[in-house]
Parts: sequence; C-alpha cells; structure tokens
Amino acid sequence: MTTEVLLVVAESDPVAARVVGRWGTPAATGAFVDGTPVRALRPRISMLRRPGPHVHDERLDARLPPDLLADRPTLVFPSIHRSEKGVPSLTVHPLGNPGPTAEVGGRPRTLDPTDPARMADALRRLQEGAGRVGLPVTFEATHHGPELALPAFFVEIGYGESESPPAAAVRLLADVLPALEPAPGDRIALGVGGGHYAPHFTELTTKRRWAFGHLLSRHALAELDAATARSAWDRTPGADGILYARAEDASHPALQGLARRLRDGEAPLRDARGAPTAASRPASGT
Repeated sequence: MTTEVLLVVAESDPVAARVVGRWGTPAATGAFVDGTPVRALRPRISMLRRPGPHVHDERLDARLPPDLLADRPTLVFPSIHRSEKGVPSLTVHPLGNPGPTAEVGGRPRTLDPTDPARMADALRRLQEGAGRVGLPVTFEATHHGPELALPAFFVEIGYGESESPPAAAVRLLADVLPALEPAPGDRIALGVGGGHYAPHFTELTTKRRWAFGHLLSRHALAELDAATARSAWDRTPGADGILYARAEDASHPALQGLARRLRDGEAPLRDARGAPTAASRPASGT
C-alpha cells in the first residue's frame, strides 16, 4: 500500500483524540512505528497514533519503517490551537522556526519541508465547511516544530475558554483530513509578510489558485537571516516566486536575489467548485 498522507494523532491532544475517535479502528497495514500499527484510513491515506505531544515528536520521520519512509508521505497533524487571546478558529500552518528561538518544538532557524497543494486543499475544505461550524478559517505563519525531514503541516481547532472542541468542528476535521488531495492548476509561492494569521494569503488561497508553502510573518522578518530565507524557499517545492503581503516587505535584505516577485493577480480566480473561472486570466507580473 502506498501512503501519500500519514495522519499523525497525538492521543494526549484533545482535538486529535476526538478526531481519531470518529475514525474508529481501521485495518492495520502491517507497518509499525515504535510498536504501534500504521492503519489504512483511506486509499493512500494512513493513520498513526502517538502517545506524546505533536510539537515535541522530533524527527518522527526517522522512526518510520523503510517502506513507508520511501513513499515520502506528507505528515498531517490534527491539533488544538492555542493563542494568547484565545480566539476560536480553524487554522492550517507549515512547520518550523524562522527565528533564533524554538520555544515550542523544533530547532532555531530550522524549517520543515512543506506540501503547498495539500495545505491549500485543507484550507479550502475547511472554508467550505465553516458555515456549519461557525468558526473563522485561516492560515497561520510558520512558527513551531517538530523538526521533520518530510513535508508536514498542522490543522487545528482553537476553541478559546470552552472545555472541549466544538463537535461540529471535530466532525469537519474528521471529514476533511482523509479527503486531502492536491488540486491541479495551483500556482505555488513563498508567502512573505503580513500578520501571524496571514489574512492576505488566506484570502488569495480561497479566492484564487494560489498555494503557499512557508509563510514568513512580518514579525519573523525582524530576525530573518539569508540562510533561513533560502531554506524557506528551498522547502516550498514548486514555487514560482515570492508573493509579498505589502510592497515594503520585498526590500528585506535577506530576500534580495532569492526569487522573482509575484503579484496577487498572477493566479486565476476560482469559481464555486474551485476551478479557474472562464473569464479569469493571470495578470502579467512586473
């Protein structure tokens, strides 16, 4: 069995525990990680339970059996979202620490590979179901570990002061994650600038055929060095260039000469079904 996506479920995480509860106990694939069976949730989509917290499951990829590792699956982690303001939300974000500290997993100035197409698909599917959940959907910028050598991202539920995640949000994640599929026709970019919750890049992904790998917030730019900028580019596979949240972000010295600057309109609009609209044409860049 080929595995394209490995859903990694931390049993200690309140969101992950409830999501996996909706999946039951799928058939084992015959592969094991630290004695725990890898299970086949859907064709090309497998699931692995882990006992410890996601953010500290460093180099999990190195623990995968050789046949599974050879597939180079994308690791997707359902998780609780915590923030200082406790704003309820559904979030998607790539992994790594672009700055000199690593307070929540991973290592300083170390970024994981990304899967832009599946991140975009996750965001769009969450957006499509957001009406029945009543939570805003957003990208977050790259900001924590674990450190991994395989493509990876988190899909999270933030529920503020409530004791448990909303049941409708859990159902949505349980439906979305096994259905992840890269959509053809997206244009891939490294996203630079904007706030931690990346509203500009969120809107571009839901309304246009943009897909983003690493997202470097304006806060991260204050401490960004050239080597980390290069890593963000190298670990955004298939990127055509860099899309900036505002013009002044393009002047950052660590980004000079890294890649061509893209414009918002260079990817076509999406229709209600997600396909490019007939009237949409990419605008020429400068």
